[in-house]
Formats: sequence, structure tokens, C-alpha cells
Amino acid sequence: MKTVWTKWTAWTLWLTIVIVATALPDSVIASTQIPAKPQEHPIALVGGTIHPVSGADIPNGTIVFDKGRIVALGASVSIPADAEKIDVTGKHVYPGMIDANTAIGLTEIGAVRATNDRSETGSINPNAKAQVAVNPESELIPVARSNGITMVLTDPSGGVISGTSALLYLDGWTWEEMTFKAPVGMHVNWPSMVPRTAWWMQDSEEKQLENRDKALNDIRNAFAEARSYMTAKQAEATPGVQYHSFDSRWEAMIPVLEGKIPIIVNADQIQQIQAAVAFAEKEKVKLIICGGYDAPLCADLLKKNNVPVIVDGIHRDPMRNDDPYDAPFTVPDRLRQAGVAYCISGGGEAANVRNLPYHAATAVTYGLPVDEGLKAITLYPAQILGAADRAGSLETGKDATIIVTTGNPLEIPTQVTMEFIQGKKIDLSDKQKMLNEKYKEKYRQMGVGK
Repeated sequence: MKTVWTKWTAWTLWLTIVIVATALPDSVIASTQIPAKPQEHPIALVGGTIHPVSGADIPNGTIVFDKGRIVALGASVSIPADAEKIDVTGKHVYPGMIDANTAIGLTEIGAVRATNDRSETGSINPNAKAQVAVNPESELIPVARSNGITMVLTDPSGGVISGTSALLYLDGWTWEEMTFKAPVGMHVNWPSMVPRTAWWMQDSEEKQLENRDKALNDIRNAFAEARSYMTAKQAEATPGVQYHSFDSRWEAMIPVLEGKIPIIVNADQIQQIQAAVAFAEKEKVKLIICGGYDAPLCADLLKKNNVPVIVDGIHRDPMRNDDPYDAPFTVPDRLRQAGVAYCISGGGEAANVRNLPYHAATAVTYGLPVDEGLKAITLYPAQILGAADRAGSLETGKDATIIVTTGNPLEIPTQVTMEFIQGKKIDLSDKQKMLNEKYKEKYRQMGVGK
């Protein structure tokens, strides 16, 4: 009876949450910030310390941007007569930060199923496109922006082949306006190669190995089917060859097979990483590892095959009982020393994208040079995701995606005082700031602190 009651209570609670969430008014579940209008005139930020990230700092510098692009920066810059001059003396100017693994726009409240749209049903979904499911009204977007994150890779999850990701600007009326680049990569969840024996595991070792083998066969079969489909479609140009029916799943995989986009494999264990590299080499496709806890242990293999790593979250526990306590904190520096291309992500959770700079800060505390910590969340993700021609650093010709801060963004006391995305001045208000002011007023009315 106790078991039945527990299940009934859980079901009732879940149903109540869903009903309440779906009944909430738009003003509660949707952001009230108005997207910025396109840049209308040249803007010059004058007097601040400019940190291009890709080059030396410029004290007392000037950066000029127009029509969404940087047109000049340096210690001595000619400012157009019609430019709006903004004095940022004493402030610091950086490129906007980039999180290379998030659910922004696809997840709002993790515990409320109705607000989650990151995972499709089924196991093989290469045709799923993250960008078309993005909710531009998400309350989590202004929160992330407030701390200097201006671009994110939003990716699908679930199944074995989850679909393709999109690199988004965190501003825009629609997902089309927000999308900087799509598709970026095809996301694959690599199965654990060795069975786990933890107390919380429900499946036996035999069942785990059975599930592993099935997942690996699903991946291999999907690529074989897609390659056969691509060959058949290409043959249609030959006179007399019959038309092959369109299949959206295999059509979506053609850019992967042609080397236009990589597969982004979620893998932490050394066995997973080694297997993924071997698979990519056999299939002759590009590969990015996301997760990468054990990546330093096979750094030579990754470097030899030019496989970059998205280190997915620094703030996590050691993966094994006998690992050093700081094992996850030192992954970026160990990869740097081994010559493996890498960047740092905030762990994938939409609500915590705002904490991205502090993941980099922890890596810096445990050995990563400060300039590398900044590159790991700006220039390096742009390079890995194929966006470095327009994003990731402050250079002439690149998008004017800029943050103005009171100090180094890796330090928690630092505040973002101004932000531009493609030259558009961004509203830095958000729900958390609003609630902060609301409850400060409550305590003022109560006389607290007098």
C-alpha cells in the first residue's frame, strides 16, 4: 500500500506542476525585454582598456563600430564625425563570451516537462534541428546576457544521434534572427564502453553491455544507411537512374559525410573517446569531443587526429573514487600543455549558462594562465565551432559583439555595465535583477539595515 501511495502521490504532484506551468500567464513565463534594434549610427567606446584577446591589451584605447561590425580599434583612432562617443574610462572592453554547450531556448524549468523541448522521441534523430525549437522569449536568455554571455551553442539531446546544433546570438525577435550559424554539428551520445558497478545502477553488467552493443550498432547502421542514401541521391544525376525517395534523417547526415560539419560526441571516459576517434577515422568524418574528462589521458591521440575538446563543465566531482580532488579543475590546463585544442563550457544546463566565466576562473586557479582562461570562453569556442571569422575576439572586420566591464570577467565582483551584439545596444535588465530590487524594497520597508 505504501508503494502504491508513493507512486500516486508522485503522479499527482507531477500533473499539478504541469497544469500550473501551462496555466501561467505569458508575463510570468516570457521575458519582457525588447530585442535591440539594428545599429543606426557609428559608435565609439573611448578611454577604456581594450582586451582583444587575440592580441595585446590596449590601455586608454578606442574601438569604433558601425553597421554591426568593428571598423577600427587602437590607442590612436580616427572617430567619424557622426559617431556617438561613449566614455568608458576606467572600464574594460572584451569580446562577448561564448558557451559551447547549452540548452538555452530549449529548456526553461527542468522539473516541468512542458517547458522542455531538447529531446525528441526515438533513438536516431539526425534530422532534428535545435534552432527551430528555440524560444526567443526565454527568461534565461537575459540572465545569461547580463553576465556577458552573448553567444551560445544550443544543442539537442536524447537518443543515440540527437540532431544538429545551432550557434545563437542571445538577442532577436525570432529564432531566425538569433541564429548565427546552423547546423554547427551532429550530436552523438556515445555509450559507456565499460559497465558501471555503482550502487545506484539498476541494470546488471550484462544488461549494460547489451545496451552498449545495441547503441554502437545503431550508430554504425545509421552512418551506413546515410552513406548508401547519399550515394543513391548522387547517382540520380546519371541518366536512367531511378529517383530515390527523400528521407529527412539521412539527408541531414549528408553534410557530416561530406566533411562540412563535424560530429560532436558526448564522451568523458577514455574508452569512449578512443572509440569515437577510431569511428571518426574509419568513417572519415570530422570530430569534436564534448565532455572530455579523460581527454588529457589520450591527448596524443586527439592531437594526432586534430580533435578539439569542449571541456563541459569544470565545477563537477571527480569521476572515480581514486581520482585527485582537482582532476576536473585541471583538464583545460593539461590539454593546453599537451597541445590539444580546447574550450570551456558551463556544463550544459540552461539555467547556469550565466556561470560560464567562473568555470574558466576555476581552471585558472588550478594552473591555466589567465589569458588562456579568457580565450577558452571567447576565441577558442569560436574557432572550434567555425565562427572565428566573425566572433571570439575584437578585431577589425569582426562583428561588434562587445561587453564593457568593471574588471576581469573571470572575477565574481566584476559587473557587466554595457553590452553590444552585432552593434546593437542590449538591455541588461533581467528577472533576477528585478526580483533583487523587489526584495531589497521589502527589507527597506521593514526597516532592516537602518
